[in-house]
Amino acid sequence: MKKKYAFLIIAFVVISSCDKDPIISNDKNVGISEVIYYPKITLTGNSIITFENGTPFTDPGAHAIAGGIDVPVVTSGTVDNMTDGVYRITYTATSDEGFSATATRTVVIYTTAPDAAAHDLSGIYLRAATGETATWTKIAPGVYTVQNPGGSPAGPDLVVIAINPSGYTISIPEQIASDGSESSSSNESYDNSDPATYSWIFLNPGYGTGVRTFVKQ
Repeated sequence: MKKKYAFLIIAFVVISSCDKDPIISNDKNVGISEVIYYPKITLTGNSIITFENGTPFTDPGAHAIAGGIDVPVVTSGTVDNMTDGVYRITYTATSDEGFSATATRTVVIYTTAPDAAAHDLSGIYLRAATGETATWTKIAPGVYTVQNPGGSPAGPDLVVIAINPSGYTISIPEQIASDGSESSSSNESYDNSDPATYSWIFLNPGYGTGVRTFVKQ
């Protein structure tokens, strides 16, 4: 009988507590806690876009919301459509509560000779020294994304832009890579043999200065 009475007392306390302190839930509060909405930015179009040198550049822009309400987006960064390079545009949105979010877009301005434009260097390349691979994907004539450009166990998520402007000349132009690091290359070479091979020094704060060699799989 003692157990039965104890159960009834506990149940009564819980019910009474609920009667005295109803849960408040709306778009601003849950109970006594304030709901905070962080902005969410959505890019219009792809995160990497390409323009041939001299082609008018138009920024597709971005849209932001916080708690279902539109939030103004501030754009920073410039693109010179007459100068080849890899440019970065940053979009920032700040909610009424002062919380902000950012998103970025990479813009590639390129000039590619007809011989290089006909190439497709896409594929998976193995760096035997580490057993890691780099993946090339063609996104425009002579323009590629390269995933894991250093062929490093720590770099599978790192992506840079590489170019093939003429013949089999390749390079990583100076740029901000996908992880926010400054990246480029030097001492590059590409041998279109069977299988194709290439090498370069990947210039990035997290990597050394040795030549890295890759063989197409």
